[in-house]
Amino acid sequence: MIKRNLMVIGLAALLSACGFQLRGTGNTQFALNELDLSARNAYGDTVKEVRQVLETNGVNVHSGAPYTLVLARESQEQRTASYTTNARSAEYQMILHLDYEIRGAKDLLLTQNQLEVQKYYVQDDNNLIGSDQEAAQLRQEMRRDLVQQLAQHLQLITPQQLDELQVQAEAKAKAEADAAAAAAEAQRARDAQPQQSPLQLPIR
Repeated sequence: MIKRNLMVIGLAALLSACGFQLRGTGNTQFALNELDLSARNAYGDTVKEVRQVLETNGVNVHSGAPYTLVLARESQEQRTASYTTNARSAEYQMILHLDYEIRGAKDLLLTQNQLEVQKYYVQDDNNLIGSDQEAAQLRQEMRRDLVQQLAQHLQLITPQQLDELQVQAEAKAKAEADAAAAAAEAQRARDAQPQQSPLQLPIR
């Protein structure tokens, strides 16, 4: 028994030395140390899980942060993948989408992306309750996968990158505002010009 335990400990140490971690364990290192968080469904499970992942890994989530992670849209699709021979059960494909944005000062859009998770499950018409429970459990697992994907994406973002994107976004917004102002001024100048009356021909 002692020998077996030593083998298990030795294997765990070896895997740890190789950088191996079981899915869902260990810390995710974020270069961002503060971030605001908002979502269309402010009380949904997804935003709660995202907040938990951020805070657990040392990110200060608060409204005064210079950048905001926005969970803009979360949607679900379900389509039939195949039927059985007796047509009493079918395999379904479930797809979850998550659109997210990072916004900076003046609510300027800095970056955006869409994440997607797909999985399959079988619905048995003879056991609808069990099939519904399986589908609900599958949605929870898929949501965790989406949150994990999001964490991996955020892990690659640094404050310096967001600062550069903020400068670019401000320059773009200023150029668009200047172009709109110039167009409005040109229109006002055209409107101020007197309109020539139509040429009157002598009546014979």
